[in-house]
Amino acid sequence: MKNLRAPKCKCGKTQNPNGNCDGSHANLRNNTFKTTFGILVVLLGLFFQSFTVSDNLKIRKSSIQWKGEKVVGSHMGTIELKSANLVFDKERLKGGEFVMDMTSIVCTDLTGDYKNDLEGHLKSNDFFGVEKFPTSSLQILKVEEAKKNQYKINAKLTIKGITKDIVFVAEQNDNMLNAVINIDRTEFDIRYGSGSFFDSLGDNMIYDEFEIKVSLEI
Repeated sequence: MKNLRAPKCKCGKTQNPNGNCDGSHANLRNNTFKTTFGILVVLLGLFFQSFTVSDNLKIRKSSIQWKGEKVVGSHMGTIELKSANLVFDKERLKGGEFVMDMTSIVCTDLTGDYKNDLEGHLKSNDFFGVEKFPTSSLQILKVEEAKKNQYKINAKLTIKGITKDIVFVAEQNDNMLNAVINIDRTEFDIRYGSGSFFDSLGDNMIYDEFEIKVSLEI
């Protein structure tokens, strides 16, 4: 006749006063599995919830126009985007970042040698130094709704490896986002022709601020 007594517990998890195995270790494994599985389900739920609420949208089409002024006139042109994405939460802008290709700077109001000379000068160390700093970037840190279809945006702008905080207003109309950003170039070590640093420039003085108009189709 087989011995029907429960075997002695080898794992030490038993609560039986005689030291016999009562299945506690198995129950412990089951409880541990249930707890771990429950935590995993919660984490997965939070993960998928975060992606259903917020969307990262790439830019379909972009236009960046610059304008710089001097005492006797102004010049304007374009810069191309290298990469960009915007983060929305329930159709409201929440953040994002875009990178500008500074090697793509062109002047659109001149032609011939004058155009080539200005573009070459803008790419030189006097201005954007594109050989060493081929890109500039803007990272959106905070977005507040100023009024209907308008945002007040706090961002970090990086030019020539120098990062500064800036604030500007953007307007959203359907799938278009537009902004005008005024930048003090001297804050990014671009001092050529600046009346703030050089005297007796006369008509050759270039104003410190230049303007960037950004249009993004999302």
